[in-house]
Amino acid sequence: MAEAAQNSSLKQQKVIIPNKYGNKLVGILHEAGTKEIVILCHGLRASKEDIIMTQLAAALDNAEISSFRFDFTGNGESEGSFEFGIYWREVDDIHAVAQHFHEANRSVMAIIGHSKGANAVLLYASKYHDIKTVVNLSGRYDLKAGLEGHLGNKFMERIREEGFIELKTKSGNAAYRITEESLKDRLNINMHEACLQIDKECRFLTVHGDADTAIPVGNAFEFAKILPNHKLHIVEGADHVYTDHLAELASTVANFMKETLQRDKLNAS
Repeated sequence: MAEAAQNSSLKQQKVIIPNKYGNKLVGILHEAGTKEIVILCHGLRASKEDIIMTQLAAALDNAEISSFRFDFTGNGESEGSFEFGIYWREVDDIHAVAQHFHEANRSVMAIIGHSKGANAVLLYASKYHDIKTVVNLSGRYDLKAGLEGHLGNKFMERIREEGFIELKTKSGNAAYRITEESLKDRLNINMHEACLQIDKECRFLTVHGDADTAIPVGNAFEFAKILPNHKLHIVEGADHVYTDHLAELASTVANFMKETLQRDKLNAS
């Protein structure tokens, strides 16, 4: 048992990567012995320790594929202040991580994102064309949707009057503030247009729960309409964070990654 724990610690290593703004991004490298590596990106107000991220890393490890899960700017252990919008700032974070591994002579074979992180990986693929496999877990197709449920009625009027909206936790404590600038950052992003900029050869997997009330499953079907080379997997009964369905999520993603790795090796031979 002690030996197994020691092996596990040897395979997991904390890595700190500076982004273009001078903030240190903190992540965990799961070393499975492959030159190829998968980057895992968490959702809004989550972190690299989110159970979806840790379960995916474990499943990829079992599939003998290395992965790296990290905290976006202002989340978890990474430096910087948390902001509601900054989708493109998170794209910059992914780029910093990808460049770090490219410079280490590793091949980033895929980027995987959940929720807001899914939007970040799609936007990354629209701007950069160096990673040929993208996995969208419960991403939002229309970023103008879902805001009233999150922020309340007439949120734009309130934010202009008060300068910000303060969101609270279930216990009533202040969680974070949303400024007009950060809100506009989200509202100005057109995912449809971004998806049209992605290389046609890029491979996609979209996974979504059909009981997701935070981002309804219809979003997944919209992505399926526009993204070529796309595979769609609907998890029956799953909510937004895949409560009671993490095993299916992890095995679906790991199997897709194994197929991708095998295909890439065949093409290279």
